[in-house]
Amino acid sequence: MSSYKKRMGNAVVDPAYENNSVRHADDELLAKLGYKSEFRREFSLLETIAFAFSIMGVVASVSSTMSFPLVSGGHVGMVFGWLIPCFFVMTIAASLAELTSSMPTSAGLYYFSAKLAPPRWAPLASWITGWANVTGQVSLVCSIDFTCAQMIVTALYVGSDGAINLGAGPTFGILLAILFTHGIVCSAATSVLARLNIAYVLINLGTTIAAIIVLLVCSGEQRVSTETAFTMYENNTGWSNSGWAFLLAFTAPMWTLTGCEYHHSHCGIARIRSLRSCTHLAVYVDDSAAHISEETSNAARAAPIAILVGVGATASLGWLLSIAASFATASVPRLLESALPLPMGQLFLDVLGKRGMLAIWSLIIVVQYVTGAAQGVDASRVVFAFARDNALPGSRWWKRMHPYTRTPVNAVWLVVGLAGICGILGFSETALSSLAGASVIGLYVSYVTPIFLRITSGREKLQPGPFTLGKWFMPIGVVAVCWVTFIVVLLVFPPEVSPSANTMNYTVVIIMAVFIFASLSWIISARKWFKGPVKTVEDESGSTSEYDDKKDVGVEEKSVGSH
Repeated sequence: MSSYKKRMGNAVVDPAYENNSVRHADDELLAKLGYKSEFRREFSLLETIAFAFSIMGVVASVSSTMSFPLVSGGHVGMVFGWLIPCFFVMTIAASLAELTSSMPTSAGLYYFSAKLAPPRWAPLASWITGWANVTGQVSLVCSIDFTCAQMIVTALYVGSDGAINLGAGPTFGILLAILFTHGIVCSAATSVLARLNIAYVLINLGTTIAAIIVLLVCSGEQRVSTETAFTMYENNTGWSNSGWAFLLAFTAPMWTLTGCEYHHSHCGIARIRSLRSCTHLAVYVDDSAAHISEETSNAARAAPIAILVGVGATASLGWLLSIAASFATASVPRLLESALPLPMGQLFLDVLGKRGMLAIWSLIIVVQYVTGAAQGVDASRVVFAFARDNALPGSRWWKRMHPYTRTPVNAVWLVVGLAGICGILGFSETALSSLAGASVIGLYVSYVTPIFLRITSGREKLQPGPFTLGKWFMPIGVVAVCWVTFIVVLLVFPPEVSPSANTMNYTVVIIMAVFIFASLSWIISARKWFKGPVKTVEDESGSTSEYDDKKDVGVEEKSVGSH
């Protein structure tokens, strides 16, 4: 028995008792926020960090977004087009980490908005944030898995020396197969998912480090000088203003695991028809730790740490990989004119040869696959939480927990089904690109709304958790809001100076359609019954009611996130 205990002074404390005590405190805090505990708290601090890091897929992110900096700045775009945005992204991560520490619930962003908005506008703020986040999360699953399918197609093309060149139909079939396997994985019990994420992070980290090493060591005479790697600027965008062209390189770290298809113009310079698959998860600011906070032990501490470590590690490793790629790139035009869908694939082919490229590319495909699995878990928790608050059609089905796994299996398969439907757009590059762009903007709207409310109406409402920004919440929040506003403008621009109907970026059309749908549904129906997060625990009087700001549940109008 003594081997399972540890000493504290003269007392002997059983670790199992200590863990139960922590989990009981977590459940009490969740009850004060209005929800009963329905998940098993199986994620430790390490496993939560692993989940947050795994969902970003560093090496796959850089590999699939390399087209943007190549077109918008060449070597300078690769190195500084990644570095500069990451500083601003950290302000978003820090702001969300503070909110998560105060209110660790799977509801996440829309719950934060409800609690920080003026009481009159709280339901509307929650409604807009929730729908923006749900839409973005589900689209993200499709985007990640579609890019995984594209990577498999690329490997088949290289391995067969161009003999196997699959079209949109077979690629869609591969997407459906990936989604189906992810549905099975994401339906597992929390304890299984927690252990899997340790394997995910080892694969992710190991592949990233391997890619950095091989690009630097194996490039040989192809490796450029330090001066060229850090200072050579090339504007291949078609925009005459080089400053504006360089700003477009910032979209690389704003997209993750992007498949960019290049078509050659008559002058031989590639132009982007972006099949933008997913937000960069260093910038997709990884609120995933918040969504699994109800499955995390000591969530008020572990979740914010996971957000900051995950974003910081991804930003750092992504920059190192971008530098390695810059050193290994002997000719930017050669990569842009490659027949392969992803320029990074051509770079590995140039550096490592066919067999070496296929070996490292296979590992990158695995990274992409596990990233999709982690995103499937994340999206299902968002759907479950929003359904728990009765905000989705058929909420009573999607909020059901499986009696054995204690996970929202119905929500998992809803996400898989909707992602498969979104994948049909893969038959049109323009449609899929625009949908992915809209999902990115939707996610950023869901990120920035509670941050904006924190620095305006919610300045005196938040009761800090273990992690707090203190007096710095205001300047950090202002920078975060300004950055999101700026980057959203960049994301709606077309990829070239004079786009045709087939290359135009229709993101703004989809965004307006979603906005109009959400607005009309609110005006016609939702404003009459949706009051924000719904309490699922009994208050002191023994009754269960919808969300309010009563003091007896530990959430006051001027202080949220009680501890």
